[in-house]
Amino acid sequence: MSNQDEIELTPDLLLQGYRAGVFPMSETRDSEDVFWVDPRFRGILPLDGFHISRSLRKRLLRGNYRVSFNTCFADVVRGCANRDETWINATIFDLYKALHDQGDAASCEVWQNDALVGGVYGVTIGSAFFGESMFSTATDASKVALAYLTDKLRTDGFTLFDTQFITDHLASLGGIEIPRSAYHALLRDALQQTAEFTPSAQIASAQDLIQRNTQTS
Repeated sequence: MSNQDEIELTPDLLLQGYRAGVFPMSETRDSEDVFWVDPRFRGILPLDGFHISRSLRKRLLRGNYRVSFNTCFADVVRGCANRDETWINATIFDLYKALHDQGDAASCEVWQNDALVGGVYGVTIGSAFFGESMFSTATDASKVALAYLTDKLRTDGFTLFDTQFITDHLASLGGIEIPRSAYHALLRDALQQTAEFTPSAQIASAQDLIQRNTQTS
């Protein structure tokens, strides 16, 4: 659809796109063009249906990872882009950093000692969280990030966790695929409600996270 040569992309234009049900991508990290995507089938992660497997439960309870929110947003985006093929070009990186600076994007980080080993970032509008990308450089780090992020979204009053597409990784955690029309209906409802991605000085314990997930699943 639109690209960088035809119209200047701004943080506010990105927010308009998300409200309309589309999201931006680039072909490669070196591409200057950005295009809008509106898949026929959309991936979502139901906030009351996150699946904590036996192995993930053990990983959470082991406590060898530390979780934080919104402490190093740009580093999470860099981690997501640090792969052989990525749709995160310089334009997209700068736009999401600007969205975060104005309070419209957020991240979940996973640490091992002092090293950032996993994370997820996305956009927040109304009671919708639009997950953009995640990364992991240690076993199960992205699963830990998604477990804590899903729990936070649920407790903060969000109603929609959009994952754009479904992968085997997301499906194993409870992610599902729905038709475009069903997604747009969920999106309309989410945009009419409000939720706040609150600062988290106190991160939930693994035991509390697992218990809350059991009660809602």
